[in-house]
Amino acid sequence: MDTLTKTKAVFTAIVGVLASWLGELAVPMLVLVICNLIDYVTGLAAASKRGQKISSYREIQGIAKKVCMWLLVAVWLICNELISILENIGDIGVPLPGFLGRLVSMLKSKVDSQVPDDSNNQK
Repeated sequence: MDTLTKTKAVFTAIVGVLASWLGELAVPMLVLVICNLIDYVTGLAAASKRGQKISSYREIQGIAKKVCMWLLVAVWLICNELISILENIGDIGVPLPGFLGRLVSMLKSKVDSQVPDDSNNQK
């Protein structure tokens, strides 16, 4: 088997595993990754038009910024799920330690105060 065939097989296997793992989210995640790559490439192209010097340090900063954005979204999703789990456990009737109940209430009120209420705008 030549190198190109091996590379295709590995790439196909990785894409297949990711697609099966992500399920319905595979397409939105692919679109997001493609948009990140397009932003990166256009940023490099625009740097010369802006008179900016392309450096590996700035490139690493840009990549780190994108990774941090992904991590923030992941942390937010994890926190949201943990709050939901704790609420469900409380609704089932399992007593939560006092600090967890206060933490869930505090986080819910912070989130509710930060998210605009869309119910007035719906028809």
